[in-house]
Amino acid sequence: MSFIKIENITKRFNDKIALDNISFNISEGEIFGLIGPNGAGKSTLINIVSGLTSPNSGTIQINNMTMDKDSIKVKSLIGLVPQELAIIETLTPYDNLEYFASLYGLKGKLLKERISECLEISGLIDVKKKKVSKLSGGMKRRLNIAVALINHPKILILDEPTVGVDPQSRNHIFTVLKNLSKERNTTIIYTSHYMEEVESLCSKIFIMDEGKEIAFGTQDYLRNLVSSNTNISICVNNLNGNIIFELKNLKGVISVKEEDGLLLLSTEKDFSISKALSILESNHACLSNISYNNSSLEDVFLNLTGKNLRD
Repeated sequence: MSFIKIENITKRFNDKIALDNISFNISEGEIFGLIGPNGAGKSTLINIVSGLTSPNSGTIQINNMTMDKDSIKVKSLIGLVPQELAIIETLTPYDNLEYFASLYGLKGKLLKERISECLEISGLIDVKKKKVSKLSGGMKRRLNIAVALINHPKILILDEPTVGVDPQSRNHIFTVLKNLSKERNTTIIYTSHYMEEVESLCSKIFIMDEGKEIAFGTQDYLRNLVSSNTNISICVNNLNGNIIFELKNLKGVISVKEEDGLLLLSTEKDFSISKALSILESNHACLSNISYNNSSLEDVFLNLTGKNLRD
């Protein structure tokens, strides 16, 4: 069952169409990737889902509620981590969390429990009384996320949360997000210019450009849009022409070539590698390594949009 339903969202700014009839669904507890180059419309869509702006047409349902009829209830479900830091640098992490928690009406024992919880989640307990202005960029990013978690949101929206972040903080953020999805069933919308992050985190991905949908689906589905083939590299000693001839005549093999001691096969998806191994064995070839090289999501994005993700 879909937790978030986005149907035919269109947004215009004067004569410019920022979003053109965008539709997709997100399941509860899913980590959902939203990607596209600069100017694709990602931030506009996030602002609409968060209730910060309204579409010209189309509807968004969140847990069977709509922003126009149930604005306060819907917004209470959402935690937003904006691209720009939304924290107070003259305060400490503890004071930041206390301030933002008070805006949600948290007080007393519950307030202290939530602050301690968010400091632990973000790995900021040891610096909780240090001024934010003195913290590293990675720590500030983690605090930015902690602030968005103070109200236990059912939906967490992150807009480029790892910009300028050190590898240690990036890994910490990934661990936090995976745990939130798994343990709390938090639905996460994640945007990034780093495709490897999306590959690591997201089960489904929506690719957009110039306000339009380019493709939407699982990682395997998106890869198959570009190529339905599997590329296999086999490191072989004692390679001879008879091996290549026999492999080329195997059902499911599209092409075979030899390059720098590697046997490179392009095959159909359901091809059984055991057939190729039998040919190698019968020809007394010595096999040392096999690797599969499928299209990366970066390849998919470039193929579908004609652009690099960071353009």
